[in-house]
Amino acid sequence: MGHKVNPTSFRLGLTTTWNSKWFAKSKDYAELLKQDVLLRKFLRVKLKEAIVEKIDIERSTSQLTINLTASRPGVIIGRGGEGIEAVKKEIMAKFFPGVKQNVKINIQEVANPNLSASVMLYFMIQDIEKRMPFRRVMKQSIDRIMKAGAQGVKIIISGRLNGAEIARTENLSQGKVPLHTLRADIDYSRGAAHTTYGIIGIKVMIYKGDIFNKEGEVKSDASAASAAPRPERSFRPRRQDFAPNKDQAVTNN
Repeated sequence: MGHKVNPTSFRLGLTTTWNSKWFAKSKDYAELLKQDVLLRKFLRVKLKEAIVEKIDIERSTSQLTINLTASRPGVIIGRGGEGIEAVKKEIMAKFFPGVKQNVKINIQEVANPNLSASVMLYFMIQDIEKRMPFRRVMKQSIDRIMKAGAQGVKIIISGRLNGAEIARTENLSQGKVPLHTLRADIDYSRGAAHTTYGIIGIKVMIYKGDIFNKEGEVKSDASAASAAPRPERSFRPRRQDFAPNKDQAVTNN
């Protein structure tokens, strides 16, 4: 059996970075990590209509910074910024009761929604929950993604498809999706559609191209080490260097 690895975590430190950026002592690390997980889950449920693509969390001694990337930032902001203030108050009441914590929320809009795996996953879940045929949903999503400029896309859907009694897995792909190429820029997202027949899981992988630095190589310590010049070898004489020349006669004294 093959080992299935998350395409994002597989490339951490090479072409992708961590969603949480902070340092903590060993006694506080587990609690802060748990808080990050619960905070992301809360924001994805609270801001579901805004179609949140990514949630980055940064911490300092006195401030918590949340960077949201959403397809509909206006839903989060609200009129005159009332939406952001309401979200801040809920975060303070749920995660920091009785603690003075400065919470800052930055919002950024998704550049191309059709090239975002999270955004396309949201629309697929909505269509599946409306009882649309799953194959039509997959083909329409692939067409939208490829027309947006992707080099490849792969969609995997599993569960009681179209109400079948036996659950199965179907996948549909177009173009190329090199999952084992570390420099490949693959946007990955997964989710579940809740239907009357049960939960249907969906995975979306979008290949956008390769990521290179200015020199044309992928950013990694291994590539830098391989590019370093090797030390010159010392000269070692060979046996044939001492052999007599064929054109010269060998004389014995």
